[in-house]
Amino acid sequence: MRIIRFQDEAGTHYGEPVGDGLADLLEGDLFDTPLRLGGRRTSVSKLLAPVVPPAIVCVGLNYRQHAAEVGAPIPEYPVVFLKAPQTLQNPGDSILLPAIEPVQVDYECELAIVIGKTAKNVSRDAAFSHVLGYTCANDVSGRSWQLEKGGRQWCRGKGFDTFCPLGPAIVTTDEIPDPGTLAIRTILNGVTVQESNTRDMIFDVPTLVSFLSQGTTLLPGTVILTGTPSGVGFSRKPPLFLKDGDTVVVTIERIGSLDNPVQADA
Repeated sequence: MRIIRFQDEAGTHYGEPVGDGLADLLEGDLFDTPLRLGGRRTSVSKLLAPVVPPAIVCVGLNYRQHAAEVGAPIPEYPVVFLKAPQTLQNPGDSILLPAIEPVQVDYECELAIVIGKTAKNVSRDAAFSHVLGYTCANDVSGRSWQLEKGGRQWCRGKGFDTFCPLGPAIVTTDEIPDPGTLAIRTILNGVTVQESNTRDMIFDVPTLVSFLSQGTTLLPGTVILTGTPSGVGFSRKPPLFLKDGDTVVVTIERIGSLDNPVQADA
């Protein structure tokens, strides 16, 4: 099933898109009870991020070719950091360039895991049973704050407002039984700047879910960003950073495309 979160004239809903700006409403709780079609079709007036996560957990240096392009050794364990709630952004809404200089804002296409059932101390074999599905994410990064001004921590450079676009839909695990073979890319102003496949991941989805759940409860709705492939802007010569007026599209096979314009924050 494809699940979107959206607004119509009556409020905010979950639904299954059917094309032409329409969706069939879903009844039930996204996590506590099975969702079912509610028998009513409505217009999608605004598409929202498909989930409002209680936590956004991110993994760095998780593609072999990306580690190579930044000159980093293959990590022994996942490199973990967090994004703050205010980083969440809807499909189609603007990534805001912070009104401080320099920030050096970069794009990062990522496969995002959406946890569907409370997970703690989960084995790798049981990990998939705790996953609701997958969506697209853009781990937007302020490189100067990540690498120079952040006190050797990544959270500041990754945590500016709107720096986690998410969407357009959650595609449930029954439709993507193997998330380790998905084509993934970033398109900037019509030009492909990242192109890879999730098979290049160092730590796969069940490994990440198991690792992150050890001693830590992953609540339903938690989003896990699984790392970005090679081709990021700051590794290019010359560097390629986002600017006012750009358009960034993250595309993942079997999930869809996450489109966001880029705008200077007044």
